[in-house]
Amino acid sequence: MNKLLIILVSLAYLALLFGVAWWVERRRRQKKSVVRNGWVYALSLAVYCTGWTYYGSVGRAVNSGMDFITIYLGPSIMCALFIPVLQKIIRICKTQRINSIADFIASRYGKNFTLGIIVTLCCIIGIIPYIALQLKAISTSFHIITGLPQGIIPGPGDDKFYITCVIIFFIIVFGTRSVDATERHEGLVAAVAFESLVKLFAFLVVGIFVTFFVFDGYGALFDAVANKGLTQFFTLSGDNAYSSWLSMLFVSMMAIVILPHQFQVSVVENTNEKHIRKAVWLFPLYLLAINIFVLPIAMGGSVILGNNTDADNYVLSLPLHFNQHLMSVMVYIGGFSAATSMIIVATIALSTMVSNHLFLPLVLSSRRFKTSSEGSLTRKIILSRRVIIAVILFAAYAYNSFMAPYFSLVSIGLASMAAVAQFGPAVFGGLYWRNASRKGAVTGIIVGFGIWFYTLIVPAGVDAGFIDKSLMDSGPWHLSWLRPQALFGLDGWDLFTHSVFWSMFFNCICYLVISSYSRLSASEMYQARVFVDIFDKDANQFTEGQGVWRGNTQYADIRALLDNFIGKERSGLLLTAYARRNDIGLDTVIADPRIVHFAERMLSGVIGSASAKFMIANIVKEEEITIQEVLAIVKESQQVLELNKELKKKSIELTRATDMLTRANEQLKRMDVLKDEFLYTVTHELRTPLTSIRALSEIVYDNPDMEEEQRQHYLEAVVKEIERLSHLISQVLNLERYESGRQKLNYATVVFGRLIAEATEALLPLAEERGVAIVHQLPHAEVSVLCDIDLVRQVIYNLIANAIKFAPESTGRIVIALEQTGSGIRLAVADNGPGVPYEMREQIFDKFFQAKNQTLKKPVGTGLGLTICKRIMEMHGGSIGVEDTAGTGACFVIALPQIKT
Repeated sequence: MNKLLIILVSLAYLALLFGVAWWVERRRRQKKSVVRNGWVYALSLAVYCTGWTYYGSVGRAVNSGMDFITIYLGPSIMCALFIPVLQKIIRICKTQRINSIADFIASRYGKNFTLGIIVTLCCIIGIIPYIALQLKAISTSFHIITGLPQGIIPGPGDDKFYITCVIIFFIIVFGTRSVDATERHEGLVAAVAFESLVKLFAFLVVGIFVTFFVFDGYGALFDAVANKGLTQFFTLSGDNAYSSWLSMLFVSMMAIVILPHQFQVSVVENTNEKHIRKAVWLFPLYLLAINIFVLPIAMGGSVILGNNTDADNYVLSLPLHFNQHLMSVMVYIGGFSAATSMIIVATIALSTMVSNHLFLPLVLSSRRFKTSSEGSLTRKIILSRRVIIAVILFAAYAYNSFMAPYFSLVSIGLASMAAVAQFGPAVFGGLYWRNASRKGAVTGIIVGFGIWFYTLIVPAGVDAGFIDKSLMDSGPWHLSWLRPQALFGLDGWDLFTHSVFWSMFFNCICYLVISSYSRLSASEMYQARVFVDIFDKDANQFTEGQGVWRGNTQYADIRALLDNFIGKERSGLLLTAYARRNDIGLDTVIADPRIVHFAERMLSGVIGSASAKFMIANIVKEEEITIQEVLAIVKESQQVLELNKELKKKSIELTRATDMLTRANEQLKRMDVLKDEFLYTVTHELRTPLTSIRALSEIVYDNPDMEEEQRQHYLEAVVKEIERLSHLISQVLNLERYESGRQKLNYATVVFGRLIAEATEALLPLAEERGVAIVHQLPHAEVSVLCDIDLVRQVIYNLIANAIKFAPESTGRIVIALEQTGSGIRLAVADNGPGVPYEMREQIFDKFFQAKNQTLKKPVGTGLGLTICKRIMEMHGGSIGVEDTAGTGACFVIALPQIKT
């Protein structure tokens, strides 16, 4: 295809990424974050699927069968540990303002400067080849799709050089605009999530094309493979296939958390710990989707292209073979996405580590920085990170040009993952083992990394011709037991498994043994407490409230230090707010220890925890705190915490007892008052109809010549008043029967919808008179229930009548909904009236409740209706209550058990 067209497509895609990142950053400034959700977080984790995944997995499947799947099975297994492990790491990093894997390890072991440098150097050695792998994937795919030969001399005329320059520009623009390395790069995260969708879509398209259009389905594809005699795809190749599986499974489990670019997106860029819960299932689902067509593409490429094409290139070569130019461009962009996303995130992570642990120590050790003008160090830090980004990518470009041609995509990727796996014991051991020491971590990492280099990188150098082959044949100094591929006589394993086994074995041994016999420093003990007990609220009250500084410094020096790094205005706001929250005076000469600790935390987000500690130590006249003093502090803190717990427990018990007595006393007083009010209400209600009956009867009696129509009107009124009097007396008597247990239930089976219909029909005239609409939602109207039909009908009648009474006239609306549950039926009667205040939802079922307000206005009814309803439901083993509604109004709900269909 035309070279210029592919260049323009590549630039257009990068421009699209620019647009996505710019739009997201703009929304962020408007306080409308796009990336603060679990979907974007889970998709950003897919930066793990690099050019190696996109191209190399197919090559691995062709050459080694099913063992490619371990690289994705490991992270899927690790996802099950995300909530207990990754959540703990995120909580620690937010509390400690940690911004890289090097900073995390250095912080755990006493914020040790040397350890941060060691981890950073290991990451440079291990990850730059991985970045070079991505450049190789981009360059190779570019040459395949354009048909241009490879092998151009490295330099300004090389396509990889221009690709490197463009990516450097993109990272600098969107990755180094703030000095605070803990600040979220929302634009970049959105771009990475977008690229995850692009590469997934492209890979699925080519997979579907090969499987269902080239071979007409899986059956035809399998037949073609069988006819060719290709049997390696569903087997584990080699004599040590199972050990190879275990080693790759192990390093991939480590890599998903410890790889610098994975740590960046999963920890540093995390905006909410709750997003982990979505990533736990969505990320493994993504890995499944992007690998589902690896074998079909590998088999299709082997049948059609065979050995004439490098298996790593089958993904792109197959569409080109069938002249599917649009699909080929799409596949090329998918591979471009897979590679650039890893390059961007990994370079940002590495630049932060190099700046904080290599460059800044050189700057801070000089005297000039102390007299720098306000804010000047901020500009220097940002500039240094930009220069470091360029240096890292040009180093990867150089490696790609001179070294990468000798290695496959998979071999480079596996080597990098095995390198960062050396941090595993220090990281995961430090999360749960209090006695893990700095000496153990340093020794374990150095020894493990050294063995990794000797047993994996050196043999690769021999194969490439850079190292004399005699080293592999007879070992150094002719010591055969030191041969890189058969260390200590362990022969027969593949190089990768052999390297992982020995490097991790000695790493763990050194870490465990030396830590067990090491004496922890004060800083190590303090940090161990923070990391191991991060979820312990009581412990965190101690660890977050103060540092382990002992000494004094002037507040002006602390303020000047922060001004230099984060600016005068921002440092002033931060210090003032912190002092106000903690009731600390800022008008003193000597700085409060809490201010010193706070300043260290603020600096940690800018220059890393180890450098921040170094800076603070330079201006604080610190007296070294001894282990005994730290133990005494911790012990005293524990004793105080235990005492506080006991006092709190006793106080709660006393308070509870006092509250119970108070409530009982108030209840007795309230009941006494309410009984009086109830008797007044009942007598008032009895007197009112009796008075009306007497007056109307006297009128009829004293006027024998009254017209018949008027006589009938008065007699009708007398009958209504008698009915009202009878209803009141019946309610009082019924309530007494229910309360005493003398009322027996007459059980019968009835279709529940019929009871609702009967109650509604009886109240329909009243509803029409008030202009209230009644809506039925009865999908389970035909369900049958065993109950006392008359009593349950009375409950339904009362609830609907109350709803009509309190619904607004003309605009009132009542919704009656019936549903069948696992244990019975549930009837809800909701209106759009004034509703029931939350604090009265229990009181309204009190038989004395309504009488309480009789002095304000004449009560409507006797206030016994809901009391009787509640008692009837309790007699049936059911319940009645009030639920929240979306807006105004009340919703009464009854539940009945014992359904029979």
